[in-house]
Amino acid sequence: MTITRQDAWTQDEDILLAEVVLRHIREGGTQLSAFEEVGKALSRTAAACGFRWNSFVRKQYQSGIELAKKQRKELRKKIGIHSANLPGSVKTVSGSNTENLTLDDVIQYLEKLKEAPVQKDFIDEKKKLAKEINELKQEVEKLRSENQSLKKRLELTEEDYKALIEIMERARKMVVLQEDERNKKAKLQPEPNENLEKLEK
Repeated sequence: MTITRQDAWTQDEDILLAEVVLRHIREGGTQLSAFEEVGKALSRTAAACGFRWNSFVRKQYQSGIELAKKQRKELRKKIGIHSANLPGSVKTVSGSNTENLTLDDVIQYLEKLKEAPVQKDFIDEKKKLAKEINELKQEVEKLRSENQSLKKRLELTEEDYKALIEIMERARKMVVLQEDERNKKAKLQPEPNENLEKLEK
């Protein structure tokens, strides 16, 4: 009995799900068979894979889906597979000429298609996205570093500001003390006319 996972999906699992589903669309397979394939690879149920695809992953791959459908349509135009003729030969119509192809021809064509630029486009797109992700990570790291530097500068500025306020407060207290001392001295010194008045009396 296989244990099915119920933990959160990772980005790599989402990419695998997208790649398998797009391949099935491109090759004319069903999404259900894609979900079953991914489910086996990830130890998840096909239903869980289908739910993840429909609820989250599909929205991110709209252009890829359209491209895969277009490629499937082109493939069907080039190779018209008729169930009545299987497994003997495959009929294709190019213009008005009808040619008989063997299954070996179809297999060779599909193998060439597998190596075709379509796969290369997806690989290039994947590399491009990986490069963008790497650049964004570097940008985030740079911004994080700048943020730390600004926080330190702000802390130093706040400390300097507090020190300046303390110095100003001390200076204010000193001025007040000096004024108090002057006032006390002024009160202690008698007025010069006061003694003369006493002598005259």
